[in-house]
Amino acid sequence: MQMEQQLAQIQQAVEDVLALAKQKGASHAEASMSKVEGISVSTRLKEVETVEFTNDGGLGISVYFGQRKGSASTADLSINALSLAVEKACEIAKYTSEDPFSGPADESLMAYDYPNLDMYHPIELDTQHGIQQALIAEEAALDFDPRITNSDGASYNANIGMKVYGNSHGFIGGYPSSRYSLSCVVIGEDNGDMQRDYSYTVNRQADLMTSAAQIGKEAAEFTLSRLNARKLKTAKVPVIFHRDVAAGLLGHFVSAVSGGSLFRKSSFLLDSLNTQVLPDWFEILERPHIASGLASSPFDNEGVKTEDMTIVSQGVLNHYLLTSYSARKMGMQTNGHAGGIHNWLIKHTGHSDQALLKEMGTGLLVTELMGQGVNIVTGDYSRGAAGFWVENGEIQYPVHEITIAGNLKDMLMNISAIGSVAETRGSIHTGSILVSNMQLAGG
Repeated sequence: MQMEQQLAQIQQAVEDVLALAKQKGASHAEASMSKVEGISVSTRLKEVETVEFTNDGGLGISVYFGQRKGSASTADLSINALSLAVEKACEIAKYTSEDPFSGPADESLMAYDYPNLDMYHPIELDTQHGIQQALIAEEAALDFDPRITNSDGASYNANIGMKVYGNSHGFIGGYPSSRYSLSCVVIGEDNGDMQRDYSYTVNRQADLMTSAAQIGKEAAEFTLSRLNARKLKTAKVPVIFHRDVAAGLLGHFVSAVSGGSLFRKSSFLLDSLNTQVLPDWFEILERPHIASGLASSPFDNEGVKTEDMTIVSQGVLNHYLLTSYSARKMGMQTNGHAGGIHNWLIKHTGHSDQALLKEMGTGLLVTELMGQGVNIVTGDYSRGAAGFWVENGEIQYPVHEITIAGNLKDMLMNISAIGSVAETRGSIHTGSILVSNMQLAGG
């Protein structure tokens, strides 16, 4: 009941500021508010390092006088503070230049009737429980093998909260959500070589997280597998992006097909709508309404209803990712992507992890990427990497201090297989990705 009362209180605050904006003469207005309670606990070498409790919230209001926009925000929800925020937003709008593309999303696109996506699974924010989970994970890692000699710590986070969005079209929507995570990072040493790795779990339901002991064990196993890493010579080879890092590769694709990059003409996929940008078997489905999904959302940050979409079919890009502003700039219509993507499901080619290695034959399995050497304008890609050298479909030894390079346009077209075991701890659900040819520079 407390959650329902809080949600009603936040919705009322949003209604209040929208009404105040109307009284001040704004032709349109939109407001959003979030409130989050959480705990964050970290341990290192089986000692508690930090314990934090958060209780954050804030309301943002944007007002439009014709095509002039002003924005303000406040963390104080008293009527005086709300009134002041609206006043300041109106004042700012007087000094801004007109922008013909500004304003809330179209009224006809609002999610007036939206589904409950089962995002809220509250548990007591128990500091002792958080400490215990972090300690169990760290202990499991440190006790796993004598070569695990140090720890970068374990962290437990629990957050429950809600967000509400409303605008002058009469739309006000909100929902509560929860999110829990646990991670562990350890350091291994053998023959003077030191390596680190980690494992983590995240879920909207605390009881569906991977156990703390398993997270610690995985962190230790991953770290040990990297010990005695070698360097490689410069070569052109096929590369498998392990599913843990494969979502990052597709994240560059997200940036390139997002309206903000496109209307600024700063994307290597400019003018690519309805053209082939991936192999002809490639498919990307967006499913915003997966119950309890980490990237599920009944509506976007502008109140636009989210819908199932086939972003890519047979390698052809069917949709750009648009907000109302970027859509207007491009003479198109928003499709519910203010705030990002919603559960992308990447079609796989049926390969198990072992079959993917066999398919590659000899090449590099990348498990870690470093650096920011990606240019979304040109598609040029160059990043530090670590992972494993593979010969005849079998992992031979760990490798590090490598640079892999290519152009994203070519890399996307050269994807030749995707593993059937998907990474699901983010907004992009994908298996490991095999790219048939990349430039590799050794240390």
